[in-house]
Amino acid sequence: MIDHFFHLDFDSQRGLQEQLRESLVGAILSGIFPADEPLPSCRRLSQQLSVSRNTVALVYESLLDSGYLQSRPRSGYYLHPDYRGPGAPKAAAAQEERCEERAAGAPEWGERLKCQPRMRQGLLRPSNWMQFAYPFIYGQPNSELFPLEQWREASRDTLRTERNHEWIFDGVDRDDPLLIEQLRTRVLPKRGIWAEPEQILITLGSQNALYLLATLLMGKGTRVGMENPGYRDAWNVFDLRGADIHLQEVDGEGMRIDARLDGCEYLYLTPGHQVPTGVTLSPERRRALLRRIEREDQIVIEDDYDAELNLDNHPQPALKAADRHGRVVYISSLSKCLSPGLRIGYLVADAELVAELRALRRLMYRHPPLNNQRLLAQFLAQGNYDAHLRRFRSEHARRQDELQRAIDSYLGGCRRISASGAGAFWMEAPPGTDTQRLAWAAARRSVMIETGAQHFFDGEAPANCFRLGFHVLERQRIGLGIRLLAESLEQL
Repeated sequence: MIDHFFHLDFDSQRGLQEQLRESLVGAILSGIFPADEPLPSCRRLSQQLSVSRNTVALVYESLLDSGYLQSRPRSGYYLHPDYRGPGAPKAAAAQEERCEERAAGAPEWGERLKCQPRMRQGLLRPSNWMQFAYPFIYGQPNSELFPLEQWREASRDTLRTERNHEWIFDGVDRDDPLLIEQLRTRVLPKRGIWAEPEQILITLGSQNALYLLATLLMGKGTRVGMENPGYRDAWNVFDLRGADIHLQEVDGEGMRIDARLDGCEYLYLTPGHQVPTGVTLSPERRRALLRRIEREDQIVIEDDYDAELNLDNHPQPALKAADRHGRVVYISSLSKCLSPGLRIGYLVADAELVAELRALRRLMYRHPPLNNQRLLAQFLAQGNYDAHLRRFRSEHARRQDELQRAIDSYLGGCRRISASGAGAFWMEAPPGTDTQRLAWAAARRSVMIETGAQHFFDGEAPANCFRLGFHVLERQRIGLGIRLLAESLEQL
């Protein structure tokens, strides 16, 4: 019977034992093995799948240890009584019946929703971007640069039996004290920020920090100033709260600081490298902004999303570093240079505000997973993060130089606007170029770019802007990808 339904799709990136065990467990839990018949012998299954007999034997033994199977002398392996299900055909029929019953009595969710987040535009990029040969995508790292061995070592240190495993327990609303200390003494000072532990909150990335702040501070009619073009999901979060969003223009010195910001209670901006243009807020405008928020009783939400990746020759310190009265709320994360999937960010603000944010976070999800917090803290404490950051920045600079050379060679008619240390290139194509059409034409050559119009929030978006990221793509492929992009541009 096994010959007819058991199949293994081999994945060269994963171990054979892992794949075989996963498939067998899936088959057991699906109830497709006969309850009173032995599973295929090691010899039979190894022949069918063309794997070694020893591999099958090791997987069977592991399933025996886990309680999925029973061994009978001179008879073979059988399902444990707890997993002797009704069989696949019967289970499938029951599932179909349940689906039909559910559909007949399903509620009209559209009539119950108080808001529809799904209808809000996010950053438009193909969901299959990893299948592109030349994905000039921003915000995703090259997996080959992740310090896997050092991460494993930090994980082993965290899991050692002699250690205090406080991360196993529910922390209610507290964060890992070691991570707070590492951020306070090793990470934040590099941006000129000195904070006490009670002024720091761990979040599930910068996006979560924005949502917490908007929920606590904004409501219907709250006037919020932000950059245009800007970060799309910040606009979505503020708009979801009913805020009155005032859009402020961006030029070569960052967001304009002028009287049009009057009446705003909160100002959200990305002064280090503006999203998406990559320009840096000039020193003059920084001083004007700090004077303004004291004079007008305003609060700045500073999103320093690429703090650890800034390659400017003389990077400006964070706005928070010059904040004398607690009017700057600082948010950042370790996503851009370590792992976006880790979802560890942090927020720095006055202790009074952090205490309220902590209480709000407790009502949502209590705290980010403490095992991840402790693992990251251990990674930082052992110096692995700083060593990785040096290697990452070096490779980042080489890729940036390679992209600039390719643009100079093939895209001479396009102008780069972003600052020299930005993590992506904000580009202006020749006037009259429709970068949406360019993106479609380039996609046919397996080249992916991000169109610029999606980053604007009004009806005056220029059609000739686009963004080029360079982290995911291998350095040696950057030149060919830009050449293919240039050929697509010529065809238009």
